[in-house]
Amino acid sequence: MKKIVVFSLIVMFIFFSKEVLAQEVKKLTFEEVIKLSEEQSPNALIAKHRFRTSYWEYRSYQAQYLPSLTLTGITPDFNNGLTKVYDSGSDQYIYTSKNTISTMGTLSLSQNIGPTGTVIALSSDLTLYKDIALKLPVNYISDPAYIRITQPIRQYNTLKWQKKIEPVKYNAARKTYLSNIEGVHMNAVMNFFSLALAQINKQISEMNYSNADTLYRIAKGRYQLGTIAEDELLEMQLSWLNAETARKQADMNLRDKEIRLRSFLGYNENVRLELILPDNIPELQVDMKEVLDLALQNNPDILNQQINVLNAQSNEAQARASKGLNASISASLGYSQQALDVNAAYNHLSNSQLVSMQFTLPILDWGLGKGRYQMAKSSLELAQVQANQALVDFQQNLFLDVEQFNLQKYQVEIAAKSDTVAMKRYEVTKQRFLIGKIAVLDLNDADSRKDQNKRAYVQALQDYWNFFFNIRSLTLFDFIKRKPLETDYDKLVQ
Repeated sequence: MKKIVVFSLIVMFIFFSKEVLAQEVKKLTFEEVIKLSEEQSPNALIAKHRFRTSYWEYRSYQAQYLPSLTLTGITPDFNNGLTKVYDSGSDQYIYTSKNTISTMGTLSLSQNIGPTGTVIALSSDLTLYKDIALKLPVNYISDPAYIRITQPIRQYNTLKWQKKIEPVKYNAARKTYLSNIEGVHMNAVMNFFSLALAQINKQISEMNYSNADTLYRIAKGRYQLGTIAEDELLEMQLSWLNAETARKQADMNLRDKEIRLRSFLGYNENVRLELILPDNIPELQVDMKEVLDLALQNNPDILNQQINVLNAQSNEAQARASKGLNASISASLGYSQQALDVNAAYNHLSNSQLVSMQFTLPILDWGLGKGRYQMAKSSLELAQVQANQALVDFQQNLFLDVEQFNLQKYQVEIAAKSDTVAMKRYEVTKQRFLIGKIAVLDLNDADSRKDQNKRAYVQALQDYWNFFFNIRSLTLFDFIKRKPLETDYDKLVQ
């Protein structure tokens, strides 16, 4: 019996704990939802990881300008077969058998020179060579230190173009992150006011049901007294049934919108959300010229158009270089030695020099190089036209966005006044209906107008904040605090 009692208490405790968790309610203001959206929403995390990718791409580009230390090797290198060698006695090449094994290691410190495309390398290598066929001892061949310089001539310089493109790309990535966070804010606005409207619809439906129930009961009493006709009674009954249907629909819609906002903010199913509507908006009007200047300076879409043109210029330069003469000069200067002992291979070193030039010149390519160059040239002209047109479209759309935002303040004020007037009208109409001064159709009209204006007020608030964050995303500027939007980029990549 004691075990049964203990088990029952445990079950009740677990059930009670779950019930408490299920009843946890978070009351959030509009400002709190905006803050939470940028801190813990999945969309904000996606924007963060996209910036991290761009950051490491930029770091990889910068690393190409830093010295690199590399160890390379071949071990083992076994060769058993025939090899062609020059025979001075017969003054011709002959084939002789070869059976060798070797090991080679090279330690190299290299540096790229971006503007010229030059590569400078300081290297040291050691080779262990043994002729198995002749049963000779291991031969050590050393190059303790030598410097090699490779200079391209009339070749496409990758580092030169990366130096033009990569800083712009990284700057665009920084601004794109800020713009994406403003996009998160706009999603937060949508989800916040969707749930807020659902909550208001729920309140309206409950109030309408209560009013419809009261009026229906009054109408039944009047009908029994003969003061109203049967059609008026049926009208009140229909209103009561519709109010019941609307109440259930509002409850379902409320749960749906709450789930969406909860998921957007990263909350689990044990949290219930109740929203507090903002009761005021900033006294803010923006200047078109200021917005345009800030947008041209900060908007990532403008930078992306610049990147497209730079990429097209890079492709055009590469195609132009590939259709003509390409050459490179390599020169090295150092010391070398060989011996049967590893220590001796580093004594009495001899000078070692090497100079070579390689070139490529298309003689007959059936217009392949010219065709590639013309395509790249055409792509560059297209990119420039698209960039110019995108700038014109951007300015025109920005003008409309500014005009619409500046209009929203008055829209909210009118919607607030209309909501107040509609509510007062409904109360007056309701009292007049209760004393039999007006018909039920007038009451239904006042009730419908009351609900419409309440929803219109919430929609006006949503439009205001949506346009507000849209202007911020276009300019990356906080017009309330009068400062540019900013973030800790170092913290984002930790």
